[in-house]
Amino acid sequence: MRDKAYYQGLLLNMVEPLKPHYSKDCAHLELGAAAAGYGSQIAGMEGFSRVLWGLVSYWAGGGTDESLLPVYQKGLSAGTDPESEAYWGDLHDKDQRMVEMAAISYGILMVPEKLWDPLEEKEKNRLADWLYQINRYSQADNNWQYFKVITNLALRSVGRKWSEEQVKDAMDRYESFYIGNGWYSDGKRPQKDYYTSFGIHFYCLLYAAFMGQDDPETAERFKCRAAKFAETFLYWFDDEGKALPFGRSLTYRFAQAAFFSACALAGVECISWGVMKGILERHMEYWMAQPVFDNGGVLTVGYTYPNLLMSESYNAPGSPYWSFKTFVCLALPDSHPFWKAESEPLPKLSEVLAVKECDMVLCHRKHEVVALTAGQYPVMEHPFAAEKYAKFAYSSVFGFCVSRSFHQLEQAGTDSMLAFYAHGMYYVRRACLEYRVSENGVYSRWSPVEGIEVETWLLPVKGGHKRRHKITSTISCVAYDCGFSYPNCMEETKKTEGRGAAEVSDDHGKSRIEAEHGDGDGIVITALPNMNLIFPNVCIPAVRFAVPAGKMEIGTLVETEFTDRKIVIGGGNCYALGD
Repeated sequence: MRDKAYYQGLLLNMVEPLKPHYSKDCAHLELGAAAAGYGSQIAGMEGFSRVLWGLVSYWAGGGTDESLLPVYQKGLSAGTDPESEAYWGDLHDKDQRMVEMAAISYGILMVPEKLWDPLEEKEKNRLADWLYQINRYSQADNNWQYFKVITNLALRSVGRKWSEEQVKDAMDRYESFYIGNGWYSDGKRPQKDYYTSFGIHFYCLLYAAFMGQDDPETAERFKCRAAKFAETFLYWFDDEGKALPFGRSLTYRFAQAAFFSACALAGVECISWGVMKGILERHMEYWMAQPVFDNGGVLTVGYTYPNLLMSESYNAPGSPYWSFKTFVCLALPDSHPFWKAESEPLPKLSEVLAVKECDMVLCHRKHEVVALTAGQYPVMEHPFAAEKYAKFAYSSVFGFCVSRSFHQLEQAGTDSMLAFYAHGMYYVRRACLEYRVSENGVYSRWSPVEGIEVETWLLPVKGGHKRRHKITSTISCVAYDCGFSYPNCMEETKKTEGRGAAEVSDDHGKSRIEAEHGDGDGIVITALPNMNLIFPNVCIPAVRFAVPAGKMEIGTLVETEFTDRKIVIGGGNCYALGD
């Protein structure tokens, strides 16, 4: 069992390599040369701020290492001083710095005796004035709305000017995002991804923790919704703690479990303390077994390994430290039942569960969760939107690929997709024209390119799922129905191609696809390196079909096996499915 001291030590071990990278004025954390869309100055401020999610929680829970406390006191002063070269700058509409105000405000609310009281009066005035700017500019109409809330609550808590009107406006927007069964969309959008958990619910639970006495009705509503949400969000985790790779911002990695830490902080025993603790323990053990740090100990942009290819335009070198939100449980006192509980396994889960609120059929088996999906597609198209939202299936074991190019099959990242080669390009499902999700499976109607329309049915079966596609095309083209990526360990990997079926296998398992309806040829696609989020080298089994002008129907069976217990990093470019 992992106790509080273990997680405190884990946090400090992650923080220690950062110390040489704070700027001379302490207001920026400079971790690399890669860029985000908001520039290096704001990126440095982002890194400075995000570490506070962990440090503040550590200090609030009685942590005694204050080696970085002078750094943060000095940084808060310099960063908010308009006369300083380190000044973080004036805000504008939809400013990234609004996101980072949340962690600073969390610090003022949780440990004012460390991050507010020691400041001189002029420093307090500058910090308060800088934070108040958030009330003068617009935020993105999604999870960003809460940044106004926590910032104003922090200002209110120290007796400074705040805007009750802006708080009410943001809370009203949050309420409009609620879709039932504990689920929120990330704004008035189709997206229901991790922002529902480590964004909206996380912030609502902080509100409940801070405002339980002042606004008990709202606090209780947020707690009840979180408990309801947990009933289905639980299915996004397998019994080893691996979470479903799905949607954007996956470089935040173990923030995937931050929801359960926030529940503990707000006093919401959404499932038993032991089950919550078990999820967190297994999740962190999984992530600590992956090469997510560089050789200096700094978290990288990527998923299970450093990978800029899969990143979004808002991922700067310090962005992954949003994962420190998972450490908010450190603010709990040593006597809290969360720390006293023994870690427990997941409760017995249904093998198949349709969750219409997130447009998924979730399939659980030993050591894996698979989501069969339709309907999600972001209104604001971040990089690799189709790959992150619109594939047929997502697996906690096999991950998914992003594309390098749609001109070559090996670069198109077509795993778990039906790809059409037409007009010299590969086209896949993006937004659905219509879709339905039920316990029996997933239906979608979609068009990859003008002149082609497809109806797809996904049906869960033991060991995998079946697909049926009705294709109506005005042109002759070629279609590739692709299975799950499988790690390519080079000489150890067997690639089997034949009439109607293809398989990639080794001593640890396999990924296979077989045509059950329609004539096709099995092929194995050797993807270019670093396209899959979990494995740096993969192969994709697929069945190739000739598509004539007119109508046709094809059907496939997608199966996977893995014989050993856990995914652990292997040597070189090979990842092994073994202990």
